[in-house]
This record gives sequence, C-alpha cells and structure tokens, in this order.
Amino acid sequence: MPTAIVTGSGGLVGSDSVRHFVQAGYRVVGIENDMRARFFGPDASTQRVTDALVEQFSEFENVELDIRDAEAVSRLFAAHAADLEIVIHTAAQPSHDWAASDPTTDFTVNANGTLALLEATRTHKPDATFVNMSTNKVYGDRPNGLPLLDLERRLELPGDHPYYEGIDASMSIDSSTHSLFGVSKAAADLLVQEYGRYFDMPTVCFRGGCLTGPSHAGARLHGFLSYLMRCTMTGTPYTVFGYDGKQVRDNLHSADLVAAFAAFHAAPRAGAVYNIGGGRFSNCSMLEAIDLCEQITGRGLQWELSDEARTGDHRWWISDLRPFQDDYPSWTPTYDVPAILREIQEANAAVWS
Repeated sequence: MPTAIVTGSGGLVGSDSVRHFVQAGYRVVGIENDMRARFFGPDASTQRVTDALVEQFSEFENVELDIRDAEAVSRLFAAHAADLEIVIHTAAQPSHDWAASDPTTDFTVNANGTLALLEATRTHKPDATFVNMSTNKVYGDRPNGLPLLDLERRLELPGDHPYYEGIDASMSIDSSTHSLFGVSKAAADLLVQEYGRYFDMPTVCFRGGCLTGPSHAGARLHGFLSYLMRCTMTGTPYTVFGYDGKQVRDNLHSADLVAAFAAFHAAPRAGAVYNIGGGRFSNCSMLEAIDLCEQITGRGLQWELSDEARTGDHRWWISDLRPFQDDYPSWTPTYDVPAILREIQEANAAVWS
C-alpha cells in the first residue's frame, strides 16, 4: 500500500490531506504534536481532530513528533521509505503576530523543521513528491505598493492592471517588510525550491492566501474566516486591524487546496512554485466578510476598528491561479466565500453554542 506522510495532520489542511489520501488508497502517517494549542491557547487545540482521525481511519497512524527533531524525523522516514510516495508538509507556526513574541521558536519550527523533513526525504526516498504549504507572506508588504482604488466596501485594483486577475509568483520577495513569520516561511520556501532544483527532487511550494474550512480551529491571531464566524455566533467582540476594514483576501477551502496537492502529485515537477488561493472566484474584504457572517447567522457582530494595521499585513491579496491551472487544467476551486462561511457555521454550530 502506498504511504503518505503528513505533517501538522491535526490542522486544517493536514487533516483534509489525511482524509483525501486515505480515501485514495494510501496508508497515511501523521506527524502532530498540537503546538497550535501552545501558540493560540486550548481553544485552538488540534487534539480533537487527531482523535477523530484515529477513530475513523484504520489506515491512519498518528505519531507525536516535533519536526525540529531531525534524528527522530529521519528514523520515521527510514521506517516508511519502501512505500513512501508523498510528503505533505503543513506543520508550521502560522501567525506573523505570534512570531514577534518568540522569533526563535517561529524560525526553528518553520525553517529548521522544513530542513529536517527535506533532508529525511532526500536521504530515504528522494523521488517522493514533497508538497510544502508556503504562504503569500513571503512577498512581505510589497503588495501594499499596488495602486489600489478606495471603493465603498473594499480596496480594488484597476481593471487594466497586470495583477487585476491576481498576483503570480513573478512578484519580487525582496526590499519589503516581511514580518518575522514571513522571513521564516521564506527560508523554508527557498529550501524546498533548492532541494528540488539542486537534487532534482519533485518539490512544490504552494504560496497560500487565506486557507479555511469547517475544521479550522480559528483563533484571534490566525484563521480569519473561521474566527470571524465564531465571534459572530458566540457574541465575542472582534477587532479589525487597519485599512478601514477594506483589506481584501482571497479564501481557499482546504478541500480545494488538497485537490491541488493531488493534481501536482499525479504529474510532479522539480522546484515548482505557485501562488494558490480563491483567486477572483473566492475573495472578500473584511467589511464584506462581516456582512456575510451576519446574514448567515442572523446575528450582529460586535466589532471595532483599530487604526493600527499589523506589521507586514497586506492591503489587498488575490492569487493568480492561471499558472497552476495552465499546468494542471483539471483543477479549479469549487467553494466561494459564502459557501465556505455557511459550511463553517453548520459544522461548528453545536460546538460553538
């Protein structure tokens, strides 16, 4: 039976990767140590998701392991090398706000952990597909230099701008403020590219925008749509940071993202890089997202606007999906923002109430 190793297997993208590849006939080994609870508190714990995966799938094995432990990672990969076909790396410290509170942990998890995984793959199964969940924060605040129009409910690019359909990987990552999180993820991103090109390994970096779905353990510092819906449903006050709430994000459902992983794995390339997100199909401003949450729940959200934007935060981000779709034309996102929010609300109604 083919084997997949998934890091961060209790998280949003990791857990959907487990489900997808188990159902596709794989034995899946998950690496998870619930550091999300340390980052964001007990409400963000992934333990409940991990327990459910173990109970649901006999083909799933959960391994409690810190990806920074290079020797333990290497032993695990050696044990599964004979049947290993794909490594899906979603484990991370995911918040640029949190990174500033502990830069060493942020960098060692995101950069050193990725290096340990790459080296274990190169040593034990270099032809296994290596999928790295990167981030659009590798571009720093460079997107904030775009000539945005200030519309009533959102910021927007002029229709004739080259990036109107979305930003592709041609945007420079240099000469910008990244946040410490952006730096650690950029280091990991470049490592994955270099291992692909230098060692001719099938690797890919998916530079994601906002990734979301019903199993997202949204928290104040990470998990935009999930936490926004949670606050609306529970009456928890919410703070919008900067830009008058008109900042725009594209939002990609985790199931659509994992489908992109599978498409790449079916025809992998060495050192590939793609921006990935909801694109023009699925995006919203903060104000538009608040309106949707209120409409879906029938409740008003208690929210306030802070004049201070988060360091390195984007005013506008929509991913250009065309480069990936040109290479993998069978893939397209299927969930737009209203569908994502309705699913989050329905899946979490009992828990959050």
